[in-house]
Amino acid sequence: MKKKKKVRNSAKAIIIRDGKLLVIIKRDQEGPYAVLPGGGQKWGETLPDALMRECQEEIEILVKVRKLLFVREYRSNQHEFAALSPDLHQVEFYFKCKVDEDYEPSQGDHPDNGQEEVRWVALDQLDAVQLYPRTICPLLRDLQHSIYPVYLGDCN
Repeated sequence: MKKKKKVRNSAKAIIIRDGKLLVIIKRDQEGPYAVLPGGGQKWGETLPDALMRECQEEIEILVKVRKLLFVREYRSNQHEFAALSPDLHQVEFYFKCKVDEDYEPSQGDHPDNGQEEVRWVALDQLDAVQLYPRTICPLLRDLQHSIYPVYLGDCN
């Protein structure tokens, strides 16, 4: 019997403080790269609940979820990582989030596979850490001039 394919929802946190973005540094066989905190929605969770749980697990803080900024689809077979995971179709919801002013980046109790570090990165240095999805880098540098939410489409 053929396995039924599903679409996976994911919630991501955009946390900006003092011109810096909070990112997770991960490593795979190709080397280091950066992603935003967050992850998959479980059955019965709202997107904000999923995001708060994922942030607690990955960056050890309960974030305050604010407004929805972006929606992105990712169909892996349409992008450069198709060979690694050819059957992934994910819809990601990017929320503006806040953390306490005294928050210092730290690993949570349940980090993702390959997660090495949590750190602040200046918005003008996002290319240096290879942030994915790359499509949002220019948007993050100019958040105040956009109307939200923005549908980014199927992109990486």
